[in-house]
Amino acid sequence: MTLRLGLIGDNIAASRAPALHILAGEQNGIAVTYDRLVPATLGATFEQVFRTCQSDGYRGLNITYPYKERAVSLVRIDDPLVRAMGAVNTVLFEADGPVGYNTDHSGFVAAYRAVRGEDDTGPVLMIGAGGVGRAVAFGLATLGTKELRLVDRDHDKAVALADALAPFGMHVTIFDDADVAAKGVAGLINCTPVGMVGYAGTPLSGTAMRGADWAFDAVYTPVNTKFFTDAAASGLTVISGWELFLFQGIHAWSLFSDLPVDAAYLRKNLSV
Repeated sequence: MTLRLGLIGDNIAASRAPALHILAGEQNGIAVTYDRLVPATLGATFEQVFRTCQSDGYRGLNITYPYKERAVSLVRIDDPLVRAMGAVNTVLFEADGPVGYNTDHSGFVAAYRAVRGEDDTGPVLMIGAGGVGRAVAFGLATLGTKELRLVDRDHDKAVALADALAPFGMHVTIFDDADVAAKGVAGLINCTPVGMVGYAGTPLSGTAMRGADWAFDAVYTPVNTKFFTDAAASGLTVISGWELFLFQGIHAWSLFSDLPVDAAYLRKNLSV
């Protein structure tokens, strides 16, 4: 049996998702194919690529930037928390249709706890309210965050996320300037693509990081983004996007295959 999987997204040439799932398959004696699918390269829309995968025998897909929110309209979502997030990063093609999940959410919670245990997040600034930002924000709600400051170039996206979080008892404030919003927070989070391969720079100045306790960068290609290295240089406890990548991948694998995986083996044998 061959488990056929894929990743739909833009700028995914450096993704380590294929290696993760192929290694997980090897642990379980299963052949895995995992295709990188870039709609523009294929001359198709996201929706067309998605439906082609559904008809061509794929077991499931991972969805990444910038399609996580668009995927919602193409799947059935059984988990009310994922419906509230409005973003999907994992899809299973079942007999009765595609079903959507979000392992970014569970992956972020696992990554945070792996580094900071049960420590309180304190007030948090999060830059980026797109697909991964929505998942991380709901992860913060799961972790008990009481105050969240949001910054996004698309003001409407920030407002929509704040509205979605309203039932979860979190006080959300929207800012236009990340450096201003960083004053007095404990946690700093980058959920924009800034810093990844092809998107150089940082969404927050190094000087604005001083005084915070911890930082998380959702970008993992490369791991040592300017945001990440600036945070480390400022003395913050840093949580790498690699941790989110690893845990969301492990959680996605369990959905795709319903089989175990050795997380320590994956960590040792995957490289970035």
